[in-house]
Amino acid sequence: MANNSIELNVQMEVEKVRSKRKDWGLKWYVFLIPSFLGILLFMVYPIFESLRLSFYQSNGTVEHYIGLANFKSVLTSNSFWNAVWNTFFIGIFQIIITIPLGFIFASIINSTKRGQNFFKVLYFLPNVTSIVAAAMIFAFVLHPEMGIVNYVLHAIGLPTPGWLSDPSTSKWAVIILAVWHWVGFVIIICLANLQAIPSEMYEAAKIDGASGLQQWFFITIPNMAGTFAFLLITGWIGALQRFNEVYVLGGPNGSPARSIQTMGAFIYERGFTGFEFGIASAATYIMFILILVFTFINLKVSKMKI
Repeated sequence: MANNSIELNVQMEVEKVRSKRKDWGLKWYVFLIPSFLGILLFMVYPIFESLRLSFYQSNGTVEHYIGLANFKSVLTSNSFWNAVWNTFFIGIFQIIITIPLGFIFASIINSTKRGQNFFKVLYFLPNVTSIVAAAMIFAFVLHPEMGIVNYVLHAIGLPTPGWLSDPSTSKWAVIILAVWHWVGFVIIICLANLQAIPSEMYEAAKIDGASGLQQWFFITIPNMAGTFAFLLITGWIGALQRFNEVYVLGGPNGSPARSIQTMGAFIYERGFTGFEFGIASAATYIMFILILVFTFINLKVSKMKI
């Protein structure tokens, strides 16, 4: 009997502890309510509301159902396909310039004996700089008459482009800004992988008589495949969503002559300038599908697992 009473008391104490833990566990969820509400109100609801609006003709106050007409209007719009072309042109050259350039800089920094932290900070500063502020500075730096870039080009006898005032060179102005802003991130990511490559591999290559260039080509680059895939995917996602810098440099219509208007700027122009919220919502989902397709292609090409 004594043993039974002891066991009963122990079970009762265990149940009390469990009930207290459950009570405390439920109380902690109360603190998560503001975060859940924020996600529901500012992320989940806008996604479904935008999907609903894509089937309506809406100016924000009056709306009526028109089915797939908004999607048809976007897909047959020359302005939209011009924005798609601009987005891909800027994105492609940003990626094919920045990733190799960042990798080369990272390799040089990794090979230096002193000052690595200094160079890391120096190159990463542009990435933590506000892209809006950077775009405003670049608008002055690349000014066709008063900009320092054209001043230097003129001083050494080279032609001075119109940059943001000329449709034929305006995209390259955005590409230069994008490369400058993103290269620090690429350098830091590449450095992290470079420093994770086992030193024994390089020591064995040296014993076999491999030169520094051969080690770079046959050890370093193959071991960077996963990093390159990651940068390619994240670079594409960011490039297809480009908005801030082109809005600052050329406004919602991507002046001059819509030469730097991206898909994000097209959506803003139609939604918040023209009050065609149905068109803007349809364009948003088309952009989402494009990002999804290209991310899937990049994953397959790079054989990167998620």
